[in-house]
Amino acid sequence: MIGVVDYRAGNAPSVGYALARLGIEHQLVTTPDQIAAAERIILPGVGAAKATLASLGESELIDSLATKVVTDRAPFLGICIGLQVLFDHSEEGNTPCLGWIPGQVKQFPLTARVPQIGWNSVQLRRDHPVTADFPDGGHCYFVNSYYAAPADTADVLGSTEYELDFCSIAAHDNIVATQFHAEKSGPLGLSLLRAFAGWDPQC
Repeated sequence: MIGVVDYRAGNAPSVGYALARLGIEHQLVTTPDQIAAAERIILPGVGAAKATLASLGESELIDSLATKVVTDRAPFLGICIGLQVLFDHSEEGNTPCLGWIPGQVKQFPLTARVPQIGWNSVQLRRDHPVTADFPDGGHCYFVNSYYAAPADTADVLGSTEYELDFCSIAAHDNIVATQFHAEKSGPLGLSLLRAFAGWDPQC
């Protein structure tokens, strides 16, 4: 069963609808006990990193997520802000983040029109089970003013051009995360969610 983290500041119901279309067993989870019982975790998000982390903290979910993902190494998928909070620090509000993936979240250059809203292509940088059915150069739906810059380029699974080349899919051990909204990216996004549901990081 996939636990979709519902922390009042995310878009968990939209992700739930996408999983339901695929016939994938899931539950919106709101408590540490529910996170502990889930086999794999999706952390969706919209808005700002600081507000997301504050909401997770108020719901007392940060420690349980760290235990499930970092200690127990359950498969994890972050979406949009659910990607950005995984890194060490975000320039958005000068926010310390979870630190599960080494790196920074940075603001797009001042020359960029932000937020980036709409469809943009994703270039795959290496093979991964979660993107096995994802076509190189496929278009996905983005809404973002900041972008992740992993410290290790090996953690970049996919990249996208918007004023600069940025990480649009990150992958680190049992963690995968997309800057785009997989649940709003049509058949490509659904293929990624389907692959995540069957992914075994130990293989």
